[in-house]
Amino acid sequence: MVIQILGTGCPKCKALEANAFKAVEEGNIAATIEKVTDLDEIMNMGVMMTPALAIDGDVKSMGKVLNKNQVLALIKESL
Repeated sequence: MVIQILGTGCPKCKALEANAFKAVEEGNIAATIEKVTDLDEIMNMGVMMTPALAIDGDVKSMGKVLNKNQVLALIKESL
């Protein structure tokens, strides 16, 4: 599983990334977390508001900082 954090590196993007790491760790999920900072790539994924979270290339959330439990719920839906 590949979890992507889409954003330019703003504090909200960093918070979402930290929450994703916590969710993966606490849920004992085998996943890789990637940061996507290239605006062209972000827009090609259909994201117009950051931060955004994608799982295996499928955008699950955009424009908000999900907490650890919300990220974990999206991960479990995608398993």
